[in-house]
Amino acid sequence: MKALIIDDELHNIENLQILLQQYCPDVTVVGTATAIEIAVTLANEQSPDLVFLDIQMGETTGFDFLKLLPKKEFEVIFITAYDKYGIDAIKFAALDYLLKPVAIADLVLAVNKAREKLKIKEKSKQLDFLLSHVRNSDREGARIALPQLHEIRYVLVSDIVRCEADNSYTFFHLANGERVLVSRSLKEYDDLLKPSGFLRTHQSHLVNAIHIKSWVKEDGGLLVLTNGDKVPVSRPNKEAVKMALNRSLR
Repeated sequence: MKALIIDDELHNIENLQILLQQYCPDVTVVGTATAIEIAVTLANEQSPDLVFLDIQMGETTGFDFLKLLPKKEFEVIFITAYDKYGIDAIKFAALDYLLKPVAIADLVLAVNKAREKLKIKEKSKQLDFLLSHVRNSDREGARIALPQLHEIRYVLVSDIVRCEADNSYTFFHLANGERVLVSRSLKEYDDLLKPSGFLRTHQSHLVNAIHIKSWVKEDGGLLVLTNGDKVPVSRPNKEAVKMALNRSLR
């Protein structure tokens, strides 16, 4: 999880960083701020998953920081030395808070709860995407979710030029030149994308028919794609690819 620490006292920031390193190693601190204005800039630049937010910061409060952000897609763990200041409001909102000095057990518990909330949010996004796909699967604009190590990419099917096997992984070659690596087999995407006009040209290659420019007869058969790539057509797949291309031209 990417985290920001916002506190007007530098030693509090440093202490919390040390505790997170030792007891919450999956939390990466991507920025710290001792002033609200800097904190807002960091939040917009870094898109954190989690914010450790001091309540009382000189003449300002952590609530002022939240008011300045139109979108708040991160989890917040409030930190305060004042057990009465704003605590009732935080409790009513079912949000987490830590009292200074921060106790290790309380910190670990709060981070674990934030992690679970983020997982639920991600599942909710995936379900929203599922419903969108069901509505649009037969229309222009259909998208596919490509799970990666730290994120899920949502890509237009029409932007996929080809897919290439790499052992049990699959590389997606996109129209903008990007390559996206997914830890799933090409066979799985062959089954998934075939109804969208993808052709299995070779044991290691799956091609989007709308991105085929030409068929070159040399070397047993090559397809030239809109991005300039050349993909082989294996002997067992040649007739099936020809038939599919003929159908698409009708």
